[in-house]
Amino acid sequence: MDAIILSARKIAWIAGAILIALAAYYLGSFFWKGAVATTSEPVNTEPRMINLVTGEFKAETADGKKIEAYRWDPGTIFVEKDEPFRLSIYGVNGKEHPFYIEGTDVKGVVQQGKETIVDLKFEKEGFYRLICNTHSDIASNGPMIAYIVVD
Repeated sequence: MDAIILSARKIAWIAGAILIALAAYYLGSFFWKGAVATTSEPVNTEPRMINLVTGEFKAETADGKKIEAYRWDPGTIFVEKDEPFRLSIYGVNGKEHPFYIEGTDVKGVVQQGKETIVDLKFEKEGFYRLICNTHSDIASNGPMIAYIVVD
């Protein structure tokens, strides 16, 4: 079995590394008093507002055919189970978008240039789809579907 031979130089390097580590720990604990919160509790009792807009993509294929598709933007939102929130949807593209939220009784219409606000609270975790009745599939310039993820 080989013996570990420590020279004075190796001992000095090890002692120096330990001393630097202890100094860094001491200085870090002196200046840094703990984690800084990146979020906080709401300062008012108003529900959180989540904003969506209606959008449209237009393109022309190589053979000159014009195609378009409508969408909600953002296409996915995340909320907590039992969290009351307000969904504000502003109509930018398209004359109107009648919609419903799958698995609920929520229905509404978003009109161009107007804001539609829906108060929501989901009691079950899961995925809920916000579906435009006018643009529900490719044949009708869709699918115009947004996903509400409840966790």
